[in-house]
Amino acid sequence: MPRQARIDAPGALHHIICRGIERRNIFRDDTDRDNFVLRLRKLLLCTSTRCFAWALIPNHFHLLLETGAVPIATVMRRLLTGYTVTFNLRHHRCGHLFQNRYKSILCQKESYLLELVRYIHLNPLRSHLVRSLSELGCFRHCGHYALLSPAQNNWQETTEVLLRFSEDTTEARSRYSSFIRDGIETGRKPDLTGGGLVRSVGGWDALRAALHAGEFLKSDERILGDSEFVEAVLSNAEEQVDKKTYYKANGIDLETAARRAAALVQVPVDEIWQHKKRPLSVMARSLFCYWGTHHLEIPATTIAKRLGLTPSAVCRAAERGERLAAENQWNLT
Repeated sequence: MPRQARIDAPGALHHIICRGIERRNIFRDDTDRDNFVLRLRKLLLCTSTRCFAWALIPNHFHLLLETGAVPIATVMRRLLTGYTVTFNLRHHRCGHLFQNRYKSILCQKESYLLELVRYIHLNPLRSHLVRSLSELGCFRHCGHYALLSPAQNNWQETTEVLLRFSEDTTEARSRYSSFIRDGIETGRKPDLTGGGLVRSVGGWDALRAALHAGEFLKSDERILGDSEFVEAVLSNAEEQVDKKTYYKANGIDLETAARRAAALVQVPVDEIWQHKKRPLSVMARSLFCYWGTHHLEIPATTIAKRLGLTPSAVCRAAERGERLAAENQWNLT
């Protein structure tokens, strides 16, 4: 059976699980872990990808990411490829480091954000990397400590998580700690990592009740959420596929995007490729970067080379372009 395509969209929340090949260790020491975190930090900031939770275990890792300026698949490809090269050079090895494709589950944010934060941040304790919650609070290769400490990671999203407990930071941290402690008693929750209908409706009891009532339920192993959320995500994914097919069939490429952006802002198209700083030129370039990365799904690195910019500059321009397109109702076609 062919692999199912990744599902993604700006603002989508993904629980990512990636294991070492043959379940071997992908982190042998703190130097490996620090290298991974440094690479992750740079990528998240460059692509405006938000990270709500993370944990590094010797033979796998968990990330809870929200799609930013570029698709999660692009972020993960750069992260895994770069880390593999560094790991292999350092440990004098060659070949694959990770097992097959990483697992990516698109999650319903309002219903599952806190549950996933707790599940991911308790992994070091359940894997016996630390012996207690107090040790977990000092374990620097998991996002839990950043939620407890004023010295936060500048790349980890802590504010939104804490605000779900209280507007007062001290009270929020206290309630968050209690929430984490309660999670130890509940044990592992396979519905947060498994797939299919049972997860989509919230467990076996909910499934039995729905079936007894004769309700039609939509499910997909790539999605964690209720039936309506699953249906909406799949519908949007089909729409995105239709757009990509349309763009390809009609020869819409980066050159087309550049001409369209220049025409809407009313500047010569050459100004998109130049480094002119006048406001209209910047607007046109921003639209071009947005359509290139989001609609045509061209990697930011590719567009950066064409424009003579850094990938992070392209990502920032794409954010401006997205706002411009929304405010003015400008479309690529």
